Amino acid sequence: MQVVVQKWGNSLGFRIPSIWAKDNDVQNGSKVEVIVEKGRMVIIPKKKSLDDMLALVTDENIHSEISTGCAVGKEEW
Repeated sequence: MQVVVQKWGNSLGFRIPSIWAKDNDVQNGSKVEVIVEKGRMVIIPKKKSLDDMLALVTDENIHSEISTGCAVGKEEW
């Protein structure tokens, strides 16, 4: 995929195509890691850590426990 580099303030930048952003769960404000590897720029979407995800849990959106039914084998509950 090709993109066009454009001036952005005193820097240069390019737009991330929406299909790539959608496929990689990148949204406005998402953090990505940019590394240079053998003369190439590689963009790696930053995965959310467990702490990041748990920080999103609130009293309003937490669910109660879910019953999965009785044991069907030799499970010990």
